Amino acid sequence: MTVSEKDLLRAKLDEVRGALLWKLDGLGEYELRRPMTPTGTNLLGLVKHTASVELDYFGRVFGRPSGIALPWLADDAEPNADMWATPDQTSAEIIALSRAAAERTAATVDALDLDAQGTVPWWTRNPVTLRQILVHVTAEYARHAGHADIVRELVDGSAGMRPDATNLPAVDDEWLTDYRQRLEAAAHEAARRSDARVRIDA
Repeated sequence: MTVSEKDLLRAKLDEVRGALLWKLDGLGEYELRRPMTPTGTNLLGLVKHTASVELDYFGRVFGRPSGIALPWLADDAEPNADMWATPDQTSAEIIALSRAAAERTAATVDALDLDAQGTVPWWTRNPVTLRQILVHVTAEYARHAGHADIVRELVDGSAGMRPDATNLPAVDDEWLTDYRQRLEAAAHEAARRSDARVRIDA
């Protein structure tokens, strides 16, 4: 059975969105919001950001606004307002926003051809096609799903791509400890050799 280009693009976007949302499973409000990098990256913020931009790309860009207010994307919003959830925004609300974005995307993809044109107000290269936006938003989700992989591992040690396919080798803690020690030793050895080459070249 041949899968259409549109169905393939839609499936890939659904897959990476689902992978990102799965990273929230089983965590409390604090763990979902903890800033785990020097720039403040946190799990719930990643979902808030991706859901918000998805709503805009598959709504406003094609003249199909969702009607959902996104004040954190307004021109006068503080920097990074879309990258974290305030205390009065519950995780359930942010997850619901993501589901609303998925519904808006599905409706737009159903209604339009891949060559249908839209305008991205914040881009200089216009018009764009639905095909371009599907690829762009999927890449955006994939990037942030990768961030979420690392953040979730830092939060509680959980790792893997999906509940049914972790894409990780089946190893025990002893092997993993030894593996990390070998990587650390290799990093030190590579640095030592590099320093030695610099001294010789000088």
